[in-house]
Amino acid sequence: MLSVRSLFQEILDNDESFRLFCSIAASGESQGGWENRRIAALVPHSQRDLAPKITRHGADEDKHGRIFHALMKKRGLAPVEVPPDTDYTMLLERHGIGLAHEKLRGDQPLTVQDIVTYLAHSRVTEQRAAEQMELLRRHFADHPDIGRAVRMISHDEDNHLAYCHEELLRFAYTGHGRAIQRTLRECALAEIRIYRDVSLAVMAHMGRVLGWPKTRAAALAAGIHAVYAYERAVGWRRMVSLRMPERRDALGGPGSTAANYA
Repeated sequence: MLSVRSLFQEILDNDESFRLFCSIAASGESQGGWENRRIAALVPHSQRDLAPKITRHGADEDKHGRIFHALMKKRGLAPVEVPPDTDYTMLLERHGIGLAHEKLRGDQPLTVQDIVTYLAHSRVTEQRAAEQMELLRRHFADHPDIGRAVRMISHDEDNHLAYCHEELLRFAYTGHGRAIQRTLRECALAEIRIYRDVSLAVMAHMGRVLGWPKTRAAALAAGIHAVYAYERAVGWRRMVSLRMPERRDALGGPGSTAANYA
């Protein structure tokens, strides 16, 4: 029977598919770490209190990248080049979601609207990350090889999502509400399309590595398209709502590290 657990177990059990999965994940996390470091360095003076939280966000992303590398190293595997069609982070940037990398590479301070855009983009993508890690935690929290990594990353993603909610609400209360809702909607509709395309690409690459029959590949593709249809109709709305989180000041303290993880 095809299930999330059986699908991921098959990927986990094969060295080639596992290192492709970890390489894709590590690349995305590392890119997110760089983006947050640059945003923290360019925060406008009026929002300097946010810089430590943005730095912490970036440090967590870097940590996740190191964890995925450690998982590969533990099995004697080296990272592989990430196929461009599976590069979720770069595809988002290429479609104008979030802050342009050209801007982040410069020295010009960001504007308050840039910070609102960054937080709205993060709120959407962290929703996706938190949901994916919750799914893995549900099935693999006690796995001897990846359980600790899944629990640690899932906890961090929940913190990131809580931070985005809290900070966006703070900006909404100071008059940015309409801009936030507009940006959230634009980001969410673009993200669900890119996520569909990346999911199809990842499954295509995994299918070639694992030798899936055409019927199985077609069933997985149909499932991905069905998820997109639901998200395009109503599911995207979960990515644009804002509520004060139970975890307040989620990125206000020191983060955990991946030291001696492997």
